[in-house]
Amino acid sequence: MTSKVIVIGSINGKFVEVFPKLTALHAKNSFSLAIVLGDLFAAPNPEDDEAITNLLNGTIRIPFHTYFSVGQHPLPQRIVGKIEKDAGEVCENLYFLGKRTTLTTSEGIKIVALGGRLDADIAVGLSEDKYLPFYTNDDAKALRGANSADLLLTYEWPESIQRGSEVALPDSPKPSQRLEIANLCSVLKPRYHFSNSSHAFYEREPFFYEPTEKDPSARRITRFLSLADFGNDKKAKWLYAFSINPADPPPSTIPSGTTASPLGAPLSRRDGKRSHSESEHQPFSRFSKTGYSSHQHKRARPPPAPSECFFCLSSPNIQTHLITSIATDAYLTTARGPLPTASTFRSLDFPAHILIIPLTHSPTLTSIEEPEARENTLTEMHRYRRSLQNMLQAISVDGEQPLGAVTWEVSRRDGVHTHWQFLPVSAQMAQKGLIEAAFRVEAENRKYPKFEDRQDGKGGEDLFRVWIWRGSSKDEAENEKCLLLPLTSSFRFDIQLGRRVMAKLLGLEDRMEWRDCTQTQEDEVKDAEAFKRAFKGFDFSLEE
Repeated sequence: MTSKVIVIGSINGKFVEVFPKLTALHAKNSFSLAIVLGDLFAAPNPEDDEAITNLLNGTIRIPFHTYFSVGQHPLPQRIVGKIEKDAGEVCENLYFLGKRTTLTTSEGIKIVALGGRLDADIAVGLSEDKYLPFYTNDDAKALRGANSADLLLTYEWPESIQRGSEVALPDSPKPSQRLEIANLCSVLKPRYHFSNSSHAFYEREPFFYEPTEKDPSARRITRFLSLADFGNDKKAKWLYAFSINPADPPPSTIPSGTTASPLGAPLSRRDGKRSHSESEHQPFSRFSKTGYSSHQHKRARPPPAPSECFFCLSSPNIQTHLITSIATDAYLTTARGPLPTASTFRSLDFPAHILIIPLTHSPTLTSIEEPEARENTLTEMHRYRRSLQNMLQAISVDGEQPLGAVTWEVSRRDGVHTHWQFLPVSAQMAQKGLIEAAFRVEAENRKYPKFEDRQDGKGGEDLFRVWIWRGSSKDEAENEKCLLLPLTSSFRFDIQLGRRVMAKLLGLEDRMEWRDCTQTQEDEVKDAEAFKRAFKGFDFSLEE
C-alpha cells in the first residue's frame, strides 16, 4: 500500500504556527503520518509553559498521527511525565518514538530512529536515560539488529555522506558527521535517511549498495535528506513530502543520477576493520514492538512476532544495567534471577550466570538467513564462551576451587530471540562425568529421547544443546563434551531443563525458579560490575 508521509524539521516549540499549517496540508493531501526531526520542543524556557499546556490539553490540534524523537535539547519534564504515564502518547495523534527505537507503522513502514548527539565520553554501554539528547556507540550498534529500514531518522549526519556527490553543501555551519551513523545506515540500507541541519536544506543524490548474496539482481537505494528548522532565518526548506510503498522491491537497475554508496562497509568502532557481514546481511527479522509508539494506539500494526522482546538492544524494555559487553554480532548480560549467588563459588564474588545473546533478533541461529552473518554470529558467541572459560581458569589457578563451565541453549523455530546460558561449575564435577550423567538421567526420567554426542555442533534448528567444559588446559577437543537433544513433536520439552538439572547438581533446588531469585536493581548492578572487573582482561570487545 502506498502511503503519503510528510517530514518536518525541528519545530522548537512553535506548535501554534506549525500544526495549523500541517492541518491545511493534510486537508489537500491526506497524509498517513508525519515525522518531526530533531527538536519538537525548544530549550527549557518558562515562557513555553503555556504552549505545552495547550498541547497537553488538546487546545492545539494535531490532525493525524505524528511522531518525534530527540534532537539537541532534553524533553520538558511535563512531557516526560506524560510519556511515562501514557506509554509514549503526548496528546491525541502525537507520539514519542523514543531515542533508540524501531517501529513498524500500521501501513507497514519500518522506522528506525536514533536521536540526539554522540556522547563520546561513554566508551561502552547503552544510554540509560530515554529522554536526554545523547546516544552512545553501543546505542547505534544496537539498532543494527533491526536489519533493515524504510526510514532511518538521525539527528546527526553520517560520516562521508558528501563523498562522490556533486551537490554542494549549504553555506551554513557544517552539521556534525559520525562514523556510527554511517555504519548504521550501511547496515540498514534504508529507502530514506532523514537528518537535521538547522539553517539549510540538503538533498544528496540517491546512492546504491552492492547486491547481496541473497538477491544478487537487486540494488537497494538510499535517499539522504537533511531539513532545516522551521522559521530558519535563511528560509531554507523545512518540510518534505513523499510517497512510499514498503512492499515495493528494490530496483533491478540503477536509476540515472544515482551514485555508489559514499559510506563504504561498516567499520568496527574498536578494530577499525571493514565488516562485510554487517554491511550486507539483511536476515528476516521478526522485530518486536520496540518503540514507545509501536504499541497500543489503534493505528499500530502488531508485528509478526511476540509483542515484546527483552533481548533486542533497541527495545525500551531492555535492562541496560545487566549488559556487560557488546561486540559486533553478540553481547553479554548477567542473568536476572541467577541460579548461583555471589557466595556459591569460593573463588568468585559474583554469580557468573551469564547470557550470550546475538544482536540479530532471530528465534534460532540457523534461521539467520544471510550465511556470512549467521557464521559470524555463531563464531562470536563461541568466542565469548571461550573467553568466559578463560576467565574462570585464570581465577582458579592459585589453589582455589578449580572451575569448569556448562553452557546450554534451547533452539526452537517458534522461539523469540535465541541465546545461550553460561554457568560455572566445579571442575571436578565436570571431569568425573557427573554433569553429563545428570542430563542423561533427567532425560530418561522425563521419557525424552536419549542425548546424542555431537562434537560437530550441528543438529538442525529445534534442539537442546549442552557444552560441558572440564576446566583444564588440555586440548579443547578432549576438554569439552557436547550433548544434543533433538526437539520433536513426539514429546513436550521443558525449556527450563538446563536450570533444573544444574540446580539439583549444585544443591540449589530452592533457586530452581528464576522468579524466586530476583534481586534488587542495586544488587544486580553490584554483581554486573563485579563481573565486568573480572572479565575485563578477557573481553575482546574492548580491544583497540
